[in-house]
Amino acid sequence: MTDPTLGAAVRGAVDLSALRNRPTTGAPDGEQAADGAGGVVVPSLVLDVTDETFPQVLELSRTVPIVIDLWAEWCGPCKQLSPVLERVVTELGGRLVLAKVDVDANPQLSQAFRAQSIPMVVALVGGQPVPLFTGAVPEQQVREVFAQLLQLAAQNGVTGTASVDGERAEEAPAEPPLPPLHAEAFDAIEAGDYPRAIAAYEKALAENPRDAEARAGLGQVRLLDRVQGLDLQAARAAAAAAPTDVAAQLAVADLDVAGGHVEDAFGRLLDLFAQLPSDARTPVRERLLELFALIGDGDPRVIAARGRLASLLF
Repeated sequence: MTDPTLGAAVRGAVDLSALRNRPTTGAPDGEQAADGAGGVVVPSLVLDVTDETFPQVLELSRTVPIVIDLWAEWCGPCKQLSPVLERVVTELGGRLVLAKVDVDANPQLSQAFRAQSIPMVVALVGGQPVPLFTGAVPEQQVREVFAQLLQLAAQNGVTGTASVDGERAEEAPAEPPLPPLHAEAFDAIEAGDYPRAIAAYEKALAENPRDAEARAGLGQVRLLDRVQGLDLQAARAAAAAAPTDVAAQLAVADLDVAGGHVEDAFGRLLDLFAQLPSDARTPVRERLLELFALIGDGDPRVIAARGRLASLLF
């Protein structure tokens, strides 16, 4: 993966080599077969995956993008997010496959993906991992991230589809149409036109300041727009060379959040905030508040970071 749209590439951060060539006794939930039309036949668009069956999921990701849902039975937010992921993947009609991994039952996968906080959602495109998000995010945000994932997959030549073996997929119930400005934003995201998506969400919020879906979408698209085209290594080098350069530190923090390294991003910005004179702190505080809203007020990482920000302010 060379495109940073969905976050920093995780080569080196996620090591799948030990799982790649493991001998298996069967595919997840059954066999996969080529359908002869640029796709594969799978037992279901939602697969339960284990340490042993994961190599076949890696291979499947060379044809169709895979969404990995890392969850656990005891995890309340996981139970909120999983049905949303299943619904959105099903509605996409085989353009994505969802692979569910119980981290308690599959410690090697949990370790490989460094699942320190769940729910954690990662993609596989052409055998390469791409971080998506952590936490139970709103459904609209899931749809927007998946649209970006499909765009990234197309850029890397992964454009196949999966069809369900032995049965016709049940037609999903019709979803209510998106509000016009939300639809405009979604279409713009699919086209990679982030400024137009931002403008649509801003207009939606101007019309209805309580539109939580528009607010969540705006934060996500602003982040995607900021990290588009950034080179992770160059950004880190610039930040290391200028520890109090606000723009350089903000860029790395954005890349960290997009890559799923939320605590690193918050720690970087809070350290910077503590070093700056009071008249230079506003951009850092505003970015922190925007990222807090993006991750979610109930996330423990946000709660901890808010507490430290309050102590630095007062």
